[in-house]
Amino acid sequence: MIDTHCHLDLAVFDEDRAAVMERSRQAGVVQWVVPALSLAHFPALVALRTPELHVALGLHPLFIHDHPDDGIGQLAQWVARIQPVALGEIGLDATAPNQERQQKLFAAQLDLAREARLPVLLHVRKCHEPVLALLQRTAFSCGGIVHAFNGSVQQAHRYLAMGFRLGMGGVVTHEAAVRIRQMAREVPEEALVLESDAPDLPPVGHRGERNEPCHLPLVVQALAALRQVSQARIVETTTHNARATLGLADLRRAE
Repeated sequence: MIDTHCHLDLAVFDEDRAAVMERSRQAGVVQWVVPALSLAHFPALVALRTPELHVALGLHPLFIHDHPDDGIGQLAQWVARIQPVALGEIGLDATAPNQERQQKLFAAQLDLAREARLPVLLHVRKCHEPVLALLQRTAFSCGGIVHAFNGSVQQAHRYLAMGFRLGMGGVVTHEAAVRIRQMAREVPEEALVLESDAPDLPPVGHRGERNEPCHLPLVVQALAALRQVSQARIVETTTHNARATLGLADLRRAE
């Protein structure tokens, strides 16, 4: 399994990060993708990189007040220097302030991703239509992943037509998440990738706890049951999709 979205750089993991990663290895997770939140996070995040732990760099819309006026220029320098697997976590959030600045920052980061030929990891909260409109207006063609996708089946297909995959995490394990579970059942298998969003969005049975990548098998179980396929099929398909989207090597074959 590949965890396409987890925040292992956060302070909540400082005391036992190695143990968290070992637990996820034992659960079958072979690679992790850790997206940035702001420029202040970049140095510590980049220091975590290994052949198995990949980083994405971006300016998160929830941290809009933390991004300096020259944030895009600084981000471009970091991207050129370390060549991340994606730009992220970027996007729009209706619950965050300064929508106009969010739009400008998102558009500028899409331009940077296009120039660097990088996919993007999208943060979209109650903003699917504005995000889809901007992707279409800018003719963004590098694809990526819609993190924690919670839109409609129709919106899912519009993202797929633009080369995006949909991040499936702990929410899909909860029976109360009727719309998301219906979407996960109906979209084509090439749409799906796994993500934990650790330390957030824990799966069923772990509500109120710190989430970890080792819980991804519960997401696999839920997807397999919803789609009426084997868990092995879900692992194989989502792993292939993640590698294809983010350009990740099969490290087992490289050994």
